[in-house]
Amino acid sequence: MKAFEHKKCLFCGSKQVKKNGTRDGKQRYKCTACNKRSSGGGRLDPDTLWQLYSDGKQSAAQYGCSLKTIRRHLAKAVTKAPGVTPQAAVNLIVDTTYFGRKWGVMALYDAISKRALSVLEVKNETIEHYRQEVAALQERGVVIQSIICDGRSGLLQAFPGIPVQMCQFHQIKIIVRYLSKKPKSEAARGLRGLR
Repeated sequence: MKAFEHKKCLFCGSKQVKKNGTRDGKQRYKCTACNKRSSGGGRLDPDTLWQLYSDGKQSAAQYGCSLKTIRRHLAKAVTKAPGVTPQAAVNLIVDTTYFGRKWGVMALYDAISKRALSVLEVKNETIEHYRQEVAALQERGVVIQSIICDGRSGLLQAFPGIPVQMCQFHQIKIIVRYLSKKPKSEAARGLRGLR
């Protein structure tokens, strides 16, 4: 085994790294200082990963790792959205994305500025979480013009005084759910084409 001077250990930073076989066609390395092994790729930075997620980019495929790894790194990150208060009224998009069954990220996203206004970790998606976050935004001085949600039962009526509508994606999915695979009527064929 030949030592490589240009490789550094991802764990201890030592330059005493040697090739150590392959896994799934990728070269593996072993640090002789700390005895840890790696594939030689860069480490995921939890805060960078969280920022990418809160800006609307899904990242598991981008980094070529599992959802479990993404969830572990997101759990380490500082999970507060930047405290930027928009000057104009906002159209709020609210949704929760789950990484597994018991851990998710709830995001309240401004459709106009394309920035996350509130992001938090949740074990389950409840209307009360949404109410608390919308109230917190209003306390910060954010003027909410409208709310766009996934149509969760009760969510459309949860905010008196603020217009709430279901997003087009979820509307289309609900319509297509009730159509057959090969619709016979012209109207059903037109609806099927919405996908």
